[in-house]
Amino acid sequence: MYEKKVKLIAPHGLHLRPTAEFVKAAKKFRSNITITSSNNKCVDAKSLFKLQTIGLTYGSIMTITAEGEDEKEAVEYLTQLIDNLK
Repeated sequence: MYEKKVKLIAPHGLHLRPTAEFVKAAKKFRSNITITSSNNKCVDAKSLFKLQTIGLTYGSIMTITAEGEDEKEAVEYLTQLIDNLK
């Protein structure tokens, strides 16, 4: 298991377009990937609907966790994706 905390700095948070982009990227990895919000809601990072339900807004701290053969690569890539959202 590999995980990393990241602060969401996108001004509009994780709204539909960036969430769809994030889910699409997460689905490229074989590992099981979850997102845990600062209020301890944990969802499958490969589910657009579930990810939208945890309300990640500007300034939210989220934990990206992956478990599987490409876990480190997945977390590092997805963390970078979140850091580059506008």
